[in-house]
Amino acid sequence: MPNIAIIGGGIGGMTLALALHDAGIRDVDIYESDSHVTELGVGINVLPHAVRELTELGLQDQLMATAIPTGEIVYYSSHGQRIWGEPRGLAAGYKWPQFSIHRGELMMILYRAVLERLGPDRIHLGHHLAQFGEENHYAWAEFVNRADGSPVESIGADLLVGCDGVHSVVRHALYPNEGPPKWNGITMWRGVTRGKPFLSGRTMIMAGHFSRRVVVYPISKRLEDHGEALLNWVAELKTADDQPMPRQDWQHQARIEDAVRPFETYKFDFLDVPAMIRGAETVYQYPMVDRDPLPTWNHGRITLLGDAAHPMYPVGSNGASQAILDARVLAQALATQSSIEDALAAYDAARRPATTAVVAANRQVGPEKCMQIVEERAPNGFTNLEEIISTAELEEISKSYKRTAGFDPEILNTRASFSVPKR
Repeated sequence: MPNIAIIGGGIGGMTLALALHDAGIRDVDIYESDSHVTELGVGINVLPHAVRELTELGLQDQLMATAIPTGEIVYYSSHGQRIWGEPRGLAAGYKWPQFSIHRGELMMILYRAVLERLGPDRIHLGHHLAQFGEENHYAWAEFVNRADGSPVESIGADLLVGCDGVHSVVRHALYPNEGPPKWNGITMWRGVTRGKPFLSGRTMIMAGHFSRRVVVYPISKRLEDHGEALLNWVAELKTADDQPMPRQDWQHQARIEDAVRPFETYKFDFLDVPAMIRGAETVYQYPMVDRDPLPTWNHGRITLLGDAAHPMYPVGSNGASQAILDARVLAQALATQSSIEDALAAYDAARRPATTAVVAANRQVGPEKCMQIVEERAPNGFTNLEEIISTAELEEISKSYKRTAGFDPEILNTRASFSVPKR
């Protein structure tokens, strides 16, 4: 069996390690820049097609004990008028739930599973990739301590997989002239606020339009069990074209009032958005960025996965979900193809066009297109939604994105598993 070196211990990297182990490939090592694993970040959504993969990896019970099974998603105008809503997860006919969860808690579920199944000696913390390459069909890499640049370790592997995020060292070395991520002019403020449940208690809402939008959903089963809610929220504002791009640092903290000011009018019957933002202990600020799709992810015995391969706008809750799908498809290919080269070719052919389509759809605001249409056609609100947008048009927007992103319920429920039959 091949030796696989995974660069990056985030959601994609940890899932890949578990998927490879499940497929019978046990010689797997994860190399992570940070010196420790912490529960950082805010909330994310894991869509049913990705929950299927985590379920088949044996993690659904841990998710159910921690996350909120999302019950519905509802879109509102900037005036708080309901545009469209639909059930999600099991209520929508999927065989698997949709989960809303704190990113740090999802990371710890994956991390604990890797420790248990692969062993602690397979996770190498404090290993920042300095340089890498390939010689005679064999990949090599050198790692340093990110704090002081001192050498840490040199390794060799049959395959090196870059799972190191939007600022991927691996991708930059393979495409040195690509330049920085592309900013669309939107600044995102993100936080979590402890408060009361709203609407169904398991509702995900989006309100506004693409230039001034909020996304809110609960992420804590523990608080729900006590009649409370931990609300994950994202507030997004498109600024003038001559404004500088905010810092590209997920942990960059902003002033709370900077996030509140553009949304002072978003006081809805079911949720007071300004009060919710003010209730957060910490607000993080980040630009909304992506990158153009690549002509290939593969370079000999080196490939890319997750945000390193296809960073996309956080539209439609697809970032982490697509990384999880990447991991499962790559593991299946490596376990079933006759060579690593054939496996990488199959992986690239299956996943690169699929994620390219999602990147393009997200640039066109994905399933949130209904909010944009209503804003353009009725900026001052409406009295009859059917005069603004038809039910048929709303349904097609929703169905089209599900097909593009790979979570159409009928297709997902009936397609073959990516699991490799156990010998």
